[in-house]
Amino acid sequence: MRLWVAALALLLLPSILHAQARECRVPDRIEAPRASPIPPGERRVAPVTWHILALSWSPEFCRTRRGDRRHRMQCGGIANGGAGRFGFILHGLWPETNGPRWPQWCRPVTALPRALVREHLCTTPSVSLIQHEWAKHGSCMTRDPGRYLRAGTILYRAVRYPDMNALSRRSLTVGQFTRAFAAANRGVSADMIRVQSNARGWLTEVRICLARNFRPRRCPSWQRGARANERLRIWRGRG
Repeated sequence: MRLWVAALALLLLPSILHAQARECRVPDRIEAPRASPIPPGERRVAPVTWHILALSWSPEFCRTRRGDRRHRMQCGGIANGGAGRFGFILHGLWPETNGPRWPQWCRPVTALPRALVREHLCTTPSVSLIQHEWAKHGSCMTRDPGRYLRAGTILYRAVRYPDMNALSRRSLTVGQFTRAFAAANRGVSADMIRVQSNARGWLTEVRICLARNFRPRRCPSWQRGARANERLRIWRGRG
């Protein structure tokens, strides 16, 4: 089944449900996407056997980047030329293989059309990140950037989230957060999720393991995250 068709089919399944709504308005003018060469020695081609849907927690990312022009789209807010306010954003849809050396940078790609990037800035509010994800990960999944970006957006919009405001006020562990996240998504269990946190114990990212057909699956042992017994904090500042 083709990539975008398989992802679209997930909307008809009860396994992962609709995403949280966030304020977003793409500015009239955005920067032009820029292609970059494959980093030396970084190209890896391998069969794609499963995927990761990586969801970044924007408030933590933006906590120290609010005045950085490079991240204005995500962190600046509409009044300062940004796209809006965000909770979880789509970091990327990543192809994986049977082992820890995932495929990446599979072939050179050109700069994405600006119109195509605009379509996805309320999902991934960064022109450079969208271009990067297509080059590093999408190039290993399809030759059509539109299909790759649409698949990631559909999957992102299908996720439901626990009450992050309530969780941010609790003393909780990674395991407790993972179980709360899984409970919000029918068909997803805690062993299908990996949580990433920074050195200070603040939530940075949630990664959902998906089978080749994009259904949730148990994460393999080599796909690591924060330990279940670690303390986890959630920053809820404007992001």
